Amino acid sequence: MSFITANWNPLGEAFYRKTELYEMSWSLRDGLRDSLVAAAPYGGPIALLREPHRRSPSSRPQLEIYSASGVSIASFPWKSGPVVQVGWTVSDELLLVQEDGSVLTYDVFGTFKRHFSMGQEVVQSQVLEAQVFHSPYGTGVAIVTSSSRFTLATNIDDLKLRRLPEVPGLQGKPVCWLVLTQDRQTKVLLSTGPDLYILDNTSCTAVSPPGLGPQSGSIFHMSVSFSYKYLALFTETGHLWTGPSHLQDKLNEVDTKNTKPPKQMVWCRRPKSQQPSVVLLWDKLLMVVGVRQDNIQFPIEEPCVLVGELDGVRILSSSQQELLQEVPLVCQEIFKIASMAPGALLLEAHREYQKSSQKADEYLREIKEQSMLGEAVRQCVEAAGHEYDSITQKDLLRAASFGKCFLTDFVPDPFVLTCRELRVLNSVRESSVGLPLTHTQFKQMTLQVLIDRLVYRQFYPLAIEICRYLKIPDYQGVSRVLKHWASCKVQQKDLTDEAIARAVCGKVGDSPGVSYSHIAAKAYECGRTELAIKLLDFEARSGEQVPLLLKMKRSQLALSKAVESGDTDLVYTVVTYLKNEMNRGDFFMTLRNQPVALSLYRQFCKLQEQETLKDLYNQDDDHQELANYQVTASYREKRLDSRLSLLQSAVDEYNKAKNEFSAKATEDEMRLLRFQRKLDDEKGAGLLGLSLQATMEALLALGLHKQAEQLYRDFRVPDKRYWWLKLKSLAEKEEWEELEKFSKSKKSPIGYLAFVDVCMKSNNRFEAKKYVSKVMPEQRVRAHLAVSDLEGAADAAIERKNESEMALVLSRSSASDRLLIDRLNRAATVAKK
Repeated sequence: MSFITANWNPLGEAFYRKTELYEMSWSLRDGLRDSLVAAAPYGGPIALLREPHRRSPSSRPQLEIYSASGVSIASFPWKSGPVVQVGWTVSDELLLVQEDGSVLTYDVFGTFKRHFSMGQEVVQSQVLEAQVFHSPYGTGVAIVTSSSRFTLATNIDDLKLRRLPEVPGLQGKPVCWLVLTQDRQTKVLLSTGPDLYILDNTSCTAVSPPGLGPQSGSIFHMSVSFSYKYLALFTETGHLWTGPSHLQDKLNEVDTKNTKPPKQMVWCRRPKSQQPSVVLLWDKLLMVVGVRQDNIQFPIEEPCVLVGELDGVRILSSSQQELLQEVPLVCQEIFKIASMAPGALLLEAHREYQKSSQKADEYLREIKEQSMLGEAVRQCVEAAGHEYDSITQKDLLRAASFGKCFLTDFVPDPFVLTCRELRVLNSVRESSVGLPLTHTQFKQMTLQVLIDRLVYRQFYPLAIEICRYLKIPDYQGVSRVLKHWASCKVQQKDLTDEAIARAVCGKVGDSPGVSYSHIAAKAYECGRTELAIKLLDFEARSGEQVPLLLKMKRSQLALSKAVESGDTDLVYTVVTYLKNEMNRGDFFMTLRNQPVALSLYRQFCKLQEQETLKDLYNQDDDHQELANYQVTASYREKRLDSRLSLLQSAVDEYNKAKNEFSAKATEDEMRLLRFQRKLDDEKGAGLLGLSLQATMEALLALGLHKQAEQLYRDFRVPDKRYWWLKLKSLAEKEEWEELEKFSKSKKSPIGYLAFVDVCMKSNNRFEAKKYVSKVMPEQRVRAHLAVSDLEGAADAAIERKNESEMALVLSRSSASDRLLIDRLNRAATVAKK
């Protein structure tokens, strides 16, 4: 326990410790001298621009990117303009701000991503200083130009430049300045020496920090905390003023006894701490200043860079990297000398238990007497999360596991979760990975972002193992990692298309949430079209395959895939694309090779593009369909001559198709049309366009019987149809004499029962009786019944000796017809014998 506290340093009521994170793997010849250094927060990568002011074409500055442990990631000579500032975005992309106002963005592997400018007016005036900052909106860039004007972009991903107002009396760059984010507003705080100003969108306001008197002198350095909540100001007299960033209160003012402005000044504060401190760096001295007059001083042997973190400060040198932080309160309670906290007693009890000492029981009894065993377990679990050393973590977790055995209502979830999270953190802290995250940073970052960072750095096996270990759903974990891996795999130029496709398929398989079309799109963007096509063969969803194939100009393959899918909408999509991209001849030839697509396109043309349909039939020499098209088109014509012309063309096409029946039917239609026009001209009958049957009905209704008979003969209308038409027409017109003459003209092909029925429908029993005697014997009973002649019906039934007919007559008889009923009953009895 005393070993653990050996590197603790008291500061007020708190303790601070330096923990070695890494012995740096890099080999820097001149250390960090003459370099622009930027390290991303949350244990992110480090960028070094060596000798940034070197201008000789034969000897350019070198841009190097390392992991936090000093493992080289990328290195290349800087061939662009002079760089003013280097910084990292929240997504670990490198930003380099040049003197001409251009900002260049690179990924962690040194691949150029994009660039943007901080405004046209900046190009004309040189950028003197720049800062890269993080706000609630994202990563921002602020610059000050030689014309003493500030320009601000709060989010480089949604670039909106703001030119801030002028500062009165400012010539060149200010003495010091920084960016503040308060209430979702971004402002600039600057010092011109004796005066302090805040710049916002519309105004420049002079401010005075509370309690900072004129005797303190000009402000030479300033720093804002990681959360933008606290501000520190260093004056020319060596005084350090600290307070809230809204400058309405004061925390403390300390005399550092050092009037030389520090090289760096960074806040060191863990979340929820009530004792924030400021770390100041000089050439040979590192000083930690708290809210009281005391401080901690560390000698510095080589150039260092301070990197502000959420819960501490990383101290980066050419040989090692350390983490300076306030010791968490729970760790103080457990490891502090002579501590009687429940966690400390439980840890001691476990150590005695391992020695098989009875003192373990004594410690446990003491904790139980205070009813603090649950609190002791909680303290050990929480402290384990804050410790960087894996041996200390295990000691604390074993103590917690030992203590929970004596609890009956212990909830294991926090213990299990901490064990899993520490295993993940220890794996990413390895020098080969280089992500020195603390448990506090991990909780703030979230597991999902950690997976993203591992994927972004291409630590795919580790990311997959973490996803599986923590049982993250596939679509959020393993599948997402595999998708990113495959997208990078297709960019490898040293492998053949076949090898990459086989590797991707073997690794990805049927993983849920992984789209082969997305991977193929990446391959196509890299200029590997054949590889993209091979990958698309593994895509199960045709709706994902087809759009990319069209984008790649593989229209034939896209059409085949669409047809195979059975999705008509998809087929129509491809056909429409082909129609717009190809000339008509090639388009039709393409469709001929795909009968399903051709059929669907014909259906479309029937509804939308009739002329195209005609061209399609002509292209295929499809005389049958072309004739059908001509017939259909004829009915859309209002002029008879045009209609007849189209019908004649249809006859010619039917003959070419050797369809004699359709040709004859079309010729008959033309004859009928001419006949109708002739009658319309002579009689004004309005027959044009009617069918043959409708025409005959109209003629009979108009009393033009001769013309109707002419149609009957010319078009060989069946006798039964013609008799029915004329019978109905005469009955409707109540021309009973004509009807009787017509019935006697020759033997009726439809029988005479029809005459009886038609007359009765017109309520003319008298006329109906005239035809009863002519009805065939088997229909005579029904005819008598139709005219309500029961006696006749009975006679006919008895004469035929038909029992069912007798029963039918009996069912129509009433009680008053006793004689008829007796007669039918006797006849029925005889018929049965």
